[in-house]
Order: sequence, then C-alpha cells, then structure tokens
Amino acid sequence: MRAAARAGAVTLSTSSRWVVDPAGRRVKLACVNWPSHLEPVVTEGLGRQPVGAIAGMVVSLGFNCVRLTYPIALATNASLSALTVRQSLLAHGLAETAGGVEVNNPGFLDLTLMDSLKAVVNALGEKDVLVILDNHVSRPGWCCRSDDGNGFFGDRDFDPDVWVDGLGTMATIFADVPNVVGKSLRNELRGPRQNPKDWYTYMQRGAEAVHAANPRALVIMGGLSYDYDLSFLAARQVEVSFAAEVGRVGLARTRAWETGNANEVCARAARDFERRGGFLLARGFPLFLSEFGADLRGGDLKGNRYFPCAAAMAAEHDLDWAYWALQGSYALRQGVAGMDEVYGVLDWSWSKARNETVLPRIQALQRPIQGPGYGEALPYTVLFHPLTGLCAAAAAANTLELRPCNETGAWAYAPPASTLVLTDAAAAGLPCLRAEGRGLPARLGAKACGDALSTWRLASDSGMHVAVESPPEIGGGGMLCLDVGADGRSIVTNPCACLRGDGTCDPERQWFKLAAAHTLA
Repeated sequence: MRAAARAGAVTLSTSSRWVVDPAGRRVKLACVNWPSHLEPVVTEGLGRQPVGAIAGMVVSLGFNCVRLTYPIALATNASLSALTVRQSLLAHGLAETAGGVEVNNPGFLDLTLMDSLKAVVNALGEKDVLVILDNHVSRPGWCCRSDDGNGFFGDRDFDPDVWVDGLGTMATIFADVPNVVGKSLRNELRGPRQNPKDWYTYMQRGAEAVHAANPRALVIMGGLSYDYDLSFLAARQVEVSFAAEVGRVGLARTRAWETGNANEVCARAARDFERRGGFLLARGFPLFLSEFGADLRGGDLKGNRYFPCAAAMAAEHDLDWAYWALQGSYALRQGVAGMDEVYGVLDWSWSKARNETVLPRIQALQRPIQGPGYGEALPYTVLFHPLTGLCAAAAAANTLELRPCNETGAWAYAPPASTLVLTDAAAAGLPCLRAEGRGLPARLGAKACGDALSTWRLASDSGMHVAVESPPEIGGGGMLCLDVGADGRSIVTNPCACLRGDGTCDPERQWFKLAAAHTLA
C-alpha cells in the first residue's frame, strides 16, 4: 500500500477542513506519536537504536509525520534545557540507558536536552518526515490524571503566562527547521478547573504567540475533557489574527466497550464524536485525531472492539491523525525503568514491528481518499473492512475478496437500501452484488438487479452490517450479512451476528464501512 504522500520542506496551510501544500493539494497527516516529555526529557528509544534507523522505521511503517512531544519546562527552565543527555539520564538512575545511547547514538550523550531534541527533528527531516511539536505537559512526566497539576490553566504546574512564553520560545527555536510544520499547543486539557472561558483566553494567546514566532506553522488546539470536547465551538469560534487553526479531538475508550453491544457502543461513540467536535468538519474546520490506538498483543477486549470502530470513523471522515504510539519501551515511565509499551508499533527492543498482522489496520488509514487534488474524478464508495484494514475487491469467478484499499474498485450505493454496484464489473455486464446463501460467496451477477438478494441495507446501529433479507428457501430466511470467509480473505454472507443487545458477542468480522472517496490513485 502506498502511504500518504510525504511533503518535507514545505509550508502547509488549511483550505476549509483540509491541510494542503502550497499548490493547494491535500497533504494527509498520518502521524505517529514519539515521546520526549517524560522525566529525563530524552526522546525515547535513543538507547535502543540509532536515531536514523528509528526515523527509517517510521517511513517504512508508512507514516509521513511524527507528533513529537515535549514538556514546556524544556523551553522555560534554563537549568533543565542546559542539562546534557548524559547528565539527565544519570540523574534519574538510568546508567544502562546512557550506555545504550553511547553505543547507538554516541553524539547525543553530551548534547543539551534542547539540542538532542533538535537532532531528533533533523534526523526525521533527513527522511522527509514531517514533525508536529506537541506540548504534552508542563513538568516532565507521564500524562495524564485530572489531579496531576498539569491539567488546566492555573493548576500547580500550569502557569499560563509561562506556558505562552514557552510556546513562543519553541516556535522561535524551530522556525527555520523546514520539516517542523505544526505546533500542538497542549495535550489533553482536563481537571476541575477546566472551562470554555479560560480556554478561549489562553488558547488564543498561545496561538498568537506561535504564529508571531513562526507564521508558517499549523497551530493545533486541543479540546477540553482530555481532548474529547470541542462542542463549545458551536456557539463561538476562535478569534485569532491569522487564517485558520486545526482542532485536536479524541475518541473515548470507555468500559462500555467491555460490557455493551459493540454495535450500540460504536453508534454512541459516533454520535458523541459528532456532538463533541465532528460537526466542525462540515463548517470547514480541520480536525486532527491526536491519539488513538490499541493493545497490539491482541488480548484486550476493550481495545479489540474500540479500534475497528475508531478506524471506521477515521476512514469515513478521512481524518488527519496521530497513532499512539511508536515506542516499544520507555527509558523510565512512572518509576519503572525499561517499561514495555504494549500500544507501541515497535517491539520492546525497537528493532521490528510488534505485531505484523495489525499493521494493515493502521496503514489503511495513511492514504488520503478525499480533499483538494483528489476530487477530479466522480465520487464513489469503498467497502472498507476496519478489522483488517482491507477493502472489498473483485476476485475470481465473480466473487469478492479483501485486498489493500488501493487495489479496490469503485462501488456505487444509495442509502438507505439499494444495489451495490462495482463499476468495473458493471462494464463487464455484472452490475450487482448478490447474496447466494449462508456461508456462500457473495457474487457479482447480472440477474434480477434490485430483487431481495441484491438489495442491501445497513442493518445495525453501527451502520456497518451490510445485509439482505433472504427468502426461506435461501438458508432458512432471515437477514444475511457480508462476512469474511474461513480463509480470512474471501467475502461470504452469513446470518447477521450481534446486531443488538448481546454484550458478549463480537461483530467486527461482519463490519464493512461504506466510505466516500474521490480517487483510486
């Protein structure tokens, strides 16, 4: 699969809800989070692999962008920023990590913490990887709790005046670095102090400080309640002196994913996303999904149900996003040296992908399918399977199979109930997708387009069960849904599973998202 187009050394801006290059063509931000905000303030992984090798893995995994985190103290506390990497690691009892840096990145040990961050940014730039600098916390450390002192303006460690100064300082330092294309003002505002009035006051001040220091940088503003809530923007827009901003949103991962019916929980999540921020897309306001991911070991029920739903929403809206996370392990996290990161796309040693079978689910979202420069062709629909990250495409004997989404054909579908027509097959006289029966391949055929077995509807609250009503002589009647065959690749029809009520049932094999697109390139 071709990744999102890389665009180092350019100035990005916004056009309506899209991030675009100087030619006005959309650049989809398909980022991965890489932390530098924990107590040592040393970018994770430097003790495991050479920085150039890590940057190369970012590219090989299909990401065109890194959301690189830092604490505001790095820009406002001179005694901290002047520490060397060696001094900071040894001060935190991390002699083994310091030894790893000496082996893998010997030139870093005697760099100051600020200069080491610059060197990481430069290494990414050498691979044409874009960078968004994210102010994650004020005081270095793991994020986040509502009572950790880093949550909202006026908290113990969150002086808004110091924060604004720090944003301006960081923007100035990196103003001439061509691959630094954006500044994320603050990660996950939260806690009992949070309120829209102060949000407007300080977010606007922070945005202006960044823009004054670096007018070419995208300015990304996070919402309230851990970035889940931008609903207050429905009544009042941001007022800044420059053209546009990007809003940062999240998707809630609640306990309901463990106990509720996955279709119903996913439908609530989609409605909640629309209410809390998704509505801004229709108003021409760009949104950036700043952190989403799942336990890549595969045993987390909540994550296993959440991720396909989140992927479907990201595909439906063709969002810009940053995956959590790159790192396979930490030098120091919450007092534990060498802690594993089970959400990391790299393994503990930072030497290979943690889970090769999961990568297609991430990589399917890296390619833009909408936006300026992708709208010359007539719009069409892709049939996206979020559990695998693949799409439905024509196969032998007029059947369908899952393939990378850049190998699919263009589908036509008119909700709430209509035929599903694959354009290329229609030209060959096989216009309609038909159900043949329980456990049998769905098949492209010319007979009786529009009858019960070729009239498809979305049968569940999630909108991802693509179903027909079958007569009694076909598998005993009832609803048949698109499903993945036993081989993990063919597309068959089976009785629709887990439509509602049952919280123990997993419907994700039968989830197919009809997502709008404008290009197959």
